[in-house]
Amino acid sequence: MDIYETLNEPQREAVFYTDGPLLILAGAGSGKTRVLTHRIAYLIREKSVNPWNILAITFTNKAAGEMRQRVDNLVGFGSESIWVSTFHSACVRILRRYIDRLGYDTRFTIYDTDDQKTLMKEVCRKCGIDTKQFKERMLLSVISSAKNEMVMPEEFELNAGGDFSQLKIAKVYREYEAQLRANNALDFDDLLVKTVQLLDTQPDVLESYQERFRYIMVDEYQDTNTVQFRLIRLLAGKYRNLCVVGDDDQSIYKFRGANIRNILDFEKEYPDARVIRLEQNYRSTGNILNAANHVICNNRGRKEKTLWTENGDGDRIRLGQFDTGYDEADFIASDIRKSVREGASYNDNAILYRTNAQSRLFEEKFVAMNIPYKIVGGINFYARREIKDILAYLKTVDNGKDDLAVRRIINVPKRGIGLTTINRVQESATARGIGFYEALLAPDLIAGIGRSGAKLDSFAALIEYFKGQAERESLTDLLNEIIEKTGYIENLEADDPVDAETRIQNIDELLNKAAAYEEDCADKGEPADLSGFLEEVALVADIDSLDEDQDYVVLMTLHSAKGLEFPHVYMAGMEDGLFPSYMTVTGDDPEELEEERRLCYVGITRAEQKLTLTCARYRMVRGETQYNKLSRFVREIPAELLDTGAGQRPVKPLFMDRPESKQASVGKGVFSVLKKGSQLTAEKPGKLTYDVGDRVRHVKFGEGTVLEIKDGGRDHEVTVEFDTAGIRKMFAMFAKLVRITDDGAR
Repeated sequence: MDIYETLNEPQREAVFYTDGPLLILAGAGSGKTRVLTHRIAYLIREKSVNPWNILAITFTNKAAGEMRQRVDNLVGFGSESIWVSTFHSACVRILRRYIDRLGYDTRFTIYDTDDQKTLMKEVCRKCGIDTKQFKERMLLSVISSAKNEMVMPEEFELNAGGDFSQLKIAKVYREYEAQLRANNALDFDDLLVKTVQLLDTQPDVLESYQERFRYIMVDEYQDTNTVQFRLIRLLAGKYRNLCVVGDDDQSIYKFRGANIRNILDFEKEYPDARVIRLEQNYRSTGNILNAANHVICNNRGRKEKTLWTENGDGDRIRLGQFDTGYDEADFIASDIRKSVREGASYNDNAILYRTNAQSRLFEEKFVAMNIPYKIVGGINFYARREIKDILAYLKTVDNGKDDLAVRRIINVPKRGIGLTTINRVQESATARGIGFYEALLAPDLIAGIGRSGAKLDSFAALIEYFKGQAERESLTDLLNEIIEKTGYIENLEADDPVDAETRIQNIDELLNKAAAYEEDCADKGEPADLSGFLEEVALVADIDSLDEDQDYVVLMTLHSAKGLEFPHVYMAGMEDGLFPSYMTVTGDDPEELEEERRLCYVGITRAEQKLTLTCARYRMVRGETQYNKLSRFVREIPAELLDTGAGQRPVKPLFMDRPESKQASVGKGVFSVLKKGSQLTAEKPGKLTYDVGDRVRHVKFGEGTVLEIKDGGRDHEVTVEFDTAGIRKMFAMFAKLVRITDDGAR
């Protein structure tokens, strides 16, 4: 069978057009990965292109892995020569070979967010920066934005003019870069910036990669920033066989530096470009797509396209409005439990929200109802303390110039090396113009080091021993030896017996990762070296940890959901003031509102079969009660597509048009705020539905027995002994306790 017969007409056109620039406008769920993989197969099979000459770039390891697997299945022999990778991974491969041309050692370290924060603290201390006025996070954000636009410290300082604050930031930027270089380290932005600098300044290197990559394909092009645009333009500069795939309607990463103009202005950059639209959706039902189309058509800055499907209309979109965020969370949790009882799986369901803070109520409900869940966007595995410690040992063995890694482990486990000693080592290293670890190799030259010199000498000897073993042993053997010889496990058990078991399990998982890395390298016929392993773990994104085979409900922000799909999606908090945010609604930048609308479009198009939109009349935000209107994005969906009576217990007129007389005191804006103590906050219940001795359920603490009820004037004070949380006292109107009958029902 002809593999191209499975493609629709626009998809085939995109696959067969191979010479010159091509823009594929691929709507959500329109099969863009299928097009890219079949295009690669067509180039090799029909156009006799050497697999070596093809580069395919995407944004996440997950997407790259899926594309790699599909390419291997389609192409077969020779597919291993195709570069299928993320931007960062591709840049690391280039830099590992040529970064010495820029004055770095090829065994450089890649700093993650935590490493950057630690370094920035040191930079601020050295520059005398008041971190109350200039927050480390703000400084790192400004520097990242500058790097995304290829603005280096010297240019940043020139652009500052006489602005005092900007000059301070320029000073920090310059020192931050100096410290990175001294540590032979790069942050994530540098991986791109240094690659562009390399190609800009080394004509022979540029020429070799232009010859290597004669056919370039870039996925998710709407998410590229300025430096990524320059990188692709350089690589494709000679042969111009550049195919970019993206959807301007899904450009939602402006806050990370993404520039939507890259896709909107592609035809200006390449006037001879062919443009092909993929509008047939294979993921969602007709009603879901119609809702998405009606929302996104309100944006002006977009390329016209309309999604359609042959899947049928499907269910209407459920819309539920509740009094509070607690009621909203209770409905969604109960609805998921009901669907599972009827045969669905937990992992059929995803809850999407605008801000991370919204997850708390769902977590409490899921714990109370014993519903398994996973939050995407929590603590990354590689950011855990014990993992950072072990990786710091590996980084020190691999790259002794990384002062951050050395300083992290010099007294972990405790060796009696205190802060005073560490500072003396640093002062000596700075005065002599050498690195921290290099200073440790000759402790007798450090002024005032005294008896601590022997401890430093012992630590340096241990690291040198590990360096020798790294050349002889496998990666897993080296890891085991580091764990054993440092006594790290024993120290964990002695230092923190409660959490030790979990931390040890995490270390075991790191060993599993190392073994899997070695096995993967063996399959590819590549050496499993320490630098490669550290590079791989440094480039892991949080979304890559999502295991689709595990049966749990997924909770995540709308930004994290991009690229995923689920049979049933719940979009919670659909209120003006929350989504879109208050700042967006009241601001004067229409582009901000358009990006929020694109985010809503992304959320809607994650749903395959069912979509449920929920909102609350009021919810607690930063300790205050907000009264919100229904999100304008929901109001942009035609009423005939909505189902408002599916049993979700809406408690008042659906669209939140509150009687003016009752709400006059809380204003008429996008949302109104009731200050603490307001008479409208709550009313004392006249009679409680439970009594002393009754069994009750609390949203957070679970089930318990009522021990005592006191009339406190403004409210009833209830004392409950919970089965797992112990004895708690609480006010009835806030506790919202629910009596449990003998059969367990409410």
